[in-house]
This record gives sequence, structure tokens and C-alpha cells, in this order.
Amino acid sequence: MTDTATPAAADAGQDILFEERGALGLVTLNRPQALNALTHAMILALEARLERWRHDPAIRIVAIRGAGERAFCAGGDIRALYEAGRPGGARGRANFQFYADEYRLNTMIKRYPKPYVALMDGIVMGGGVGVSIHGSHRIATERTVFAMPETGIGLFPDVGGTYFLPRLPKETGMWLGLTGTRLKGDDVAGAKLADMVLPSAVLDDLLASLAAPDGAIPEAIHAAMSEAGRGGALDRLARLVIEPLDQTAWQAHLDHLQAMGSVFVDGIMERHTIYGAESPTAILAALEAEGSPLSLKQRDTILSKSPTCTEIAYRQIRTGATLDFEACMALEYRLARFCMTHPDFYEGVRATIIEKSTPPTWTPQTLAEVAHTGIDTAFTPLPDDRLPK
Repeated sequence: MTDTATPAAADAGQDILFEERGALGLVTLNRPQALNALTHAMILALEARLERWRHDPAIRIVAIRGAGERAFCAGGDIRALYEAGRPGGARGRANFQFYADEYRLNTMIKRYPKPYVALMDGIVMGGGVGVSIHGSHRIATERTVFAMPETGIGLFPDVGGTYFLPRLPKETGMWLGLTGTRLKGDDVAGAKLADMVLPSAVLDDLLASLAAPDGAIPEAIHAAMSEAGRGGALDRLARLVIEPLDQTAWQAHLDHLQAMGSVFVDGIMERHTIYGAESPTAILAALEAEGSPLSLKQRDTILSKSPTCTEIAYRQIRTGATLDFEACMALEYRLARFCMTHPDFYEGVRATIIEKSTPPTWTPQTLAEVAHTGIDTAFTPLPDDRLPK
């Protein structure tokens, strides 16, 4: 059975599709021309459908995928947020509800009582991270490209980044949050951002196994792999499933990446002490002191981002290490409200997404000029920190 959104989110139309295939509730983000970016209506529709399936005993497993071959989901509908809020100030308040609804959905996925399988095939960024990484089973493929590039458009690594980034190994989270570096394929699992890697060619077989009346996880995954192997898909791609990574497997994976000259290993694993420094300024100084071409490239990348949002991201990731998930999402809602009324978001989107002609002019333009009293305001609890309905 296939249908679209509930009346509460009817505006989603065909942008998000829901199917009930036996025991499986399947979600398809269906905006391939926009890299499956999430609209507000899609967020509301997904929340409503997950709530319905939560109480449906016939649905034992939920899976989510993106339409097309390019992207799982490249983020939220940034253009719509830009148009709704520009030129910032009081008008930016129009976007507060979008973030409240998005973060409430992220929390629902994190706490969902049924298996939630995210097929992270293609680009996974921004809002796409929020509807995948908090699931119980995160599956990457050889086409996965994962990134948190928000500081480059005047935002911060949100959708739960406050919680999961500081819990990644060896300051990987700080590195990803400040630089927006893209990880691909196996590196996504190696960084513990996915639980396993499967060839994209076997995902349909996996869904068929999950839909079976006795479908189970991870048994269905192995069954799908075995079935696909008989069809030659694995041989053609010369791929094997990576089991959920224990410490031994993690080290073996790192050794393999090191042997392959992986950018992931070269970029962070020997530099985790750099990204453990006590401030963004100290991280930049350490990168410059180290002096390798890769370190200097990372320094220049960080310097190109919004200074205000770089400071926010650093403090957010450090703070999130001590908070539970719900507290992290409440913090993100405060930070989102701050960014929606700050000029850097509208300038960043204008420069990088709308016009794509000139680099953004940030306010202020350097880390040294960032007013930490303003940053303190962004982190100050609201009178009611619960995400509004």
C-alpha cells in the first residue's frame, strides 16, 4: 500500500511517500531534483506517520531512503528558510517553528521503539543527518557522502550534532563540525557514523527481506547479502558487509584506511590532540604550527566559515558531551533561534546557495571580533526549553 501525507501535513504532497510492505513501513524522500531536501511539510508528515506506525502492530520495522541515485537527503530546505526570514531580525522568527518541528522529529527517531533502518545511500548532510543517524540501524554504501557543513552558511552542526559529534572517537566530531569535511563510503562507518556498509546494489533485496512477516534485524541484512551474492552483485562490486564495529574491528579498519592513504586517517586520527585544544583560535594555531599542507588547508577552511558560528559550534560540541539527548536538542533550539535572527545565516545562504558569486562577508569578519557576550546569550536557557508543538 502506498499513500502520501496525513491531513496534518498534506502540503508535502508527493515529496514524501509512505508504503506498507508486509511488516515494513517504508519512507521515501521524493525530491530527487532537490537532492531530497526536507521541507517543513515533509518533516510534519514524517512525524505523523512515525506516530501512526508506532501503534500499528502490523508494522515491525521502519526504513527510510532517498529517491534517485545522488542523495539520501542533502539537508533542509535552506532556500525556503532564507526567503521566509531574510533580511533577518524579527522576520527570522518565522523560522523558529521549522526548527522546533525538525528537532522534535529527530528526538522521536532517537527514541523510536521499533527498529528504524536508515539507508544512507548518496549525500547525507544537514537535515538528512537528523533523519538517519539517530536510527537504530544506519547503513552506508559506496556512494555515501557524509558532512556537517553548516558553519559555512552561518549555522551550526545541528539535528542532534550536539549529542553525537562529541561522542565520536578522537575528536572526529570537532574536526567534522569545524571544517565540514566530507567522509565517503567506508570512512563513514569507520568514524562510527554508520553501523555497517552494504553495496547500494543490494538495498532492494534488503528491503524485501525486512518486509517479510518474520523479517528481523540483523538476520534480514545477512539474508539480503546472501541472496544478492547469488546474483553476482557482491562479486561485481567486490564488497563485503562490515559488521558493527567493536574495538578490534575498529582498529583493523583504521589500519586498512591507513594502508590506503585515506584522507580520513591522515586528516584527523593523528591530529586528535589538535582538535582537542581549548578554543577555535588554539586549534587554528596548532594547525599552523604543525605546518603540513593538509593542516594548513584545514586552517584555511575553518577561517572561511562564519566566525560567530565557528565559536558556537566549538562550544556546542564541548557542552554536548555532558548532556543527554533531550537537553542537547533543547540547546540546539536556542542556538537555531539565535542564528535565525543573526545576519550570518542570510549572508551565508546568499553567497553559497542563492548567488554563488562572491564569498560571504561575515558579521563580524574574524574570530577575534566575536563578542562572547553574544555567544553567551545564544546558550542562555529559554523560559520554557521544551520544543513547542
